Amino acid sequence: MPFSINTVHALVLRYLYLYTRHPVRLVELVFWPLVDLLVWGFLTTYLQRHGAGDFPSSISFLIGGMILWDVLFRSQQGVAISFLEDVWTRNLLNVFVAPVRTAEYVGATCVVGLLRVGVTLVILTLVAALAYQFHLTSLGLGLLPFLGNLILFGWFLGMISTALIMRYGQAAESLAWAIPFFIQPLAAVFYPVSVLPSWLQPIALTLPCTPIFEGMRTVLSGHPVPWANVQSALVLNLVWGTLAALFFAANLRYVRKSGLLVKVATQ
Repeated sequence: MPFSINTVHALVLRYLYLYTRHPVRLVELVFWPLVDLLVWGFLTTYLQRHGAGDFPSSISFLIGGMILWDVLFRSQQGVAISFLEDVWTRNLLNVFVAPVRTAEYVGATCVVGLLRVGVTLVILTLVAALAYQFHLTSLGLGLLPFLGNLILFGWFLGMISTALIMRYGQAAESLAWAIPFFIQPLAAVFYPVSVLPSWLQPIALTLPCTPIFEGMRTVLSGHPVPWANVQSALVLNLVWGTLAALFFAANLRYVRKSGLLVKVATQ
């Protein structure tokens, strides 16, 4: 059975209908990102006014890092939470007994992740511009490749989260939120890799998001887009994507053969 765009479209609509039936779900897309932006934004404003730190006059590494981090996080959440929605609504078995290919299912959750990123990014961009005079377009030509690499990495983290939840069941549901924050201290979101201990720096450089955040600070400092960082992030994403796909497929085969999929779906 060939890959079907219509199947992906139907699955995406199914997930979107959940938001129309329960509008309170939209709060999660807006509330937490907005709170994070306000906290980091006011902290940056305080530091700028008191001359602490080397900040450009109209932009902030902290605000930029927070917005780009949220792109990665919402992308990951789109994949992981879509799977959990099927678990919570007892719909998971219906999906997997239907003529839906694994690639179609994962593709649909990735599209949902992209839509979640779009909603959150628009809101954060407007608030940052109005409240802190920070314009995401300051990243220039690097904006799209930066965002694209972060979205890709978020998808791959979402696949890993989903695979672990399938394997370990309800006890592992918190990984849908925890996994991105496991890597955040190493991802150079708010500080350069050079701040890390020397033995941690090689580990940090294996993450596709690390060269993106380093590149963001380079651009915001007035330098050209470091395309070498973009290239490194893309290569690392190819590696992470391959590993994530293999990990997801292996766990899906295991839970199907062992019957754990039924257990997860009926918890």
